[in-house]
Formats: sequence, C-alpha cells, structure tokens
Amino acid sequence: MRQMKDSGIEWIGAIPANWDIHPVYFYFSERKNKNIFGTEQNLLSLSYGNVIRKDINTVGGLLPESFNTYNIIEENDIVIRPTDLQNDKRSLRTGLCKEHGIITSAYIALKPIRSASIVNASYVHYLLHTYDIMKVFYNMGNGVRQGLNFTEFSKLMIFIPPIEEQKAIADYLDILCADVDSLVADIQAQIESLEQYKRSVITEAVTKGLNLDAEMKDSGVQWIGMMPSHWDCQRGKYILRYLQKPVRDDDGVITCFRDGEVTLRSNRREEGFTMADKEIGYQGIDVGDLVVHGMDGFAGAIGISDSRGKASPVLNVLETKQNKRYIMYYLRSMAYNDVFVALATGIRVRSCDLRWNKLAELLYPLPPVDEQEAIVEYIDSVLERTNAVIADKKQQIETIEEYKKSLIFEYVTGKKEVNA
Repeated sequence: MRQMKDSGIEWIGAIPANWDIHPVYFYFSERKNKNIFGTEQNLLSLSYGNVIRKDINTVGGLLPESFNTYNIIEENDIVIRPTDLQNDKRSLRTGLCKEHGIITSAYIALKPIRSASIVNASYVHYLLHTYDIMKVFYNMGNGVRQGLNFTEFSKLMIFIPPIEEQKAIADYLDILCADVDSLVADIQAQIESLEQYKRSVITEAVTKGLNLDAEMKDSGVQWIGMMPSHWDCQRGKYILRYLQKPVRDDDGVITCFRDGEVTLRSNRREEGFTMADKEIGYQGIDVGDLVVHGMDGFAGAIGISDSRGKASPVLNVLETKQNKRYIMYYLRSMAYNDVFVALATGIRVRSCDLRWNKLAELLYPLPPVDEQEAIVEYIDSVLERTNAVIADKKQQIETIEEYKKSLIFEYVTGKKEVNA
C-alpha cells in the first residue's frame, strides 16, 4: 500500500505522498487569443462536459453578427463555464478541447504552460470535474449569477501525480467514461422511444378513437386526416370559453411548464425565472382550469391546473362543456406533431403565438362526451404505466452517473490506483 499524506482539504482527505500540490496558475494560463479578424469559423461549445463542434448553419438566430469577439482555443485547452454555478443541473462545467477552433469569450479557457512531460491536460480536466461536482467552483464564485473569474480561479490548489500516473489515470478514465456514456446513451434512447410512444398513443386516440373497427370519414382537416364517422369537428369558439378571473391577495404565481404541468411556481423551483416589476394584466387560475401557454404551447405547455393562483396574461385560461382532458390531449397532440409551428406566421425560430384568437379558430375533433371520457381514461392509463418505466430508467441513469462520478473522484485523488 502506497504512502499517503494529508491534502489539506477536508473533502479530498489523503493523497499519495509523491503527488505535487500547486495552484492552477503554476500549470495553466488563460488563453485570450481574440479572433479579431473573424477569419476562424470552426465554432465550438461546451455541452454536457464535452467541447463539441457547432454547425454554423443550424443554430439560426443564436449566432452573433460576427465572430471577432470569440476566443481562439487549441487542442488540450480546458474549457470552463464560469456562470450559473448555483445550478446543480449544470454540474458538467469543464471540458477538454480536442481541436483548434473558436468559442465565446463567456467561457474561461486554460492553456497549458508546462510541457506535456509535466502535466497532462486530460487528467487535470477530470480533476476539475470532481472539484465542480463538489461545489468548489460554486464556493469560489461571486455575484448574482455566482460567476468565476480567472484571477481567483487560478489560485485553486490542484494535485498532480507524476506524469506517467497522470496519463494512466486519464487513459483509464477515458475508457471508463466512454463505456458509461455509451450505456447512458442507450438508456436515454430507450426513454426517447417511450416518450415518442406516449405521443403516438395520444395522437392516435384523440384523432382515431379506440374502436379500430369504427367506420371512418375524412375530417377535412389536414393534421387529423380520417376520423370516426360519428365524430364532429367544431371550431374552438363554439366549444371553449376564454376566462379572465380576478386575482386574490394571497395568490401565488402559477406557471405552465413545457411538460404540461400547470402548478404554483413554488412547487417546482423559484430560481431562473424573470419576475415582473408590475403584475399588469395578471389573472386568477383555479384548480381544474384548462391552460394553454400563449408562447410555449407549441412545445407542449398545455395542461390542467393543480393549484389556485395567478398568472400573467400570456396564459390562456379556458372553460368547456367537453372533457377538458380530452381537449388538452388534442392540443398537445398538435404541439407534438409541430402543427402549431407549421401554422405560425411569426419570424421567431421554433415559436408560435397561441393566443385565444387562434385557439378559437382551430378545428377540434369531437367524439360524444362519454367517448371522450373513455379516450382520456385510456390515455391516462397508458401514460401512467409508461411514465413508471421512464422513471425507472431515469433512476438507472442517475445511479450510473453517480457511479461514474465516484470512480473519477477515487482515481484523480489517488484513493484508487490504475493497475499497470
């Protein structure tokens, strides 16, 4: 068993006695090579712990007018996202650059100043990943968005094994992480297939019904196609009523999320929202109200409220004598199949204004109410079963990711040794 020494950091504990301890600036400086002439166009970005290439032709309005403010980075630079450190969902804030390119100056790029015979950038990348997971970056941050700057970051003490061991650890973790990531990708693909299955079940049920032998007719609506012959089609203004309820003093703010949940904002999260200085036009929402988000409805933000509260006028609050959940599922099926986007007349990418005047003119397939109820019960039961499977697979991913994090920690702090 090799000799150990105290690292001086409680959460790390002991490290091998022959490992060096130095601040980041001993090994790295900040790369700040501006793309001043805008000639470099190999656009890179940090995504889920990987520095990836972006296709300039597919990111639309997200691109700047020019790239002359971007930084040029090189292979073996370590890229760090220095903002939103309080957001646990962004715990992959470090990435290792594998090629020459440019990246927004919002990132910190570390360039090695010691030779490759002294420091292995891949090993340090894994070490900094562990620091991030343990909220070291967060504790170093400052300001409203908990931002890092290189001056402070460069003082961070890091632990460097002999170069042969650095390379062995990095090579082993590359293989381990590739295997784990492949497994996670496979499970994620299964989840995506299940999500698509849910959408197809909803679309099929609300446009074709449950009786496979029912006589069909042409609905006259392109996105509905054939529907049971005893169904009717009516415009929203004849079956829906637009509500504008008064606000109560004790009302909390309600949000309609893209996953279809309509609930008090406090039931989900408080951070990351823009708060209005004045609640102009706010309206009351009751439990059981049908809600369609005027801006995000195209992405599935359509649901039944589970709470009493208030919301901005961007939410359409609707009443109907039809089954509300049937209407909700029909509108969601339109969102899932990009019908709202196809009908949009605006210029914003992947957006559609779904105000009452548009919802009122849409055509809705209408089975008898008792059939609507049967359709809703069927969809609910399928979603309940499928969601349980999805939840189990998400738990599998979480367990695998935690296993991966723990192994990275064990090796980059010397608790485990790579076999020769």
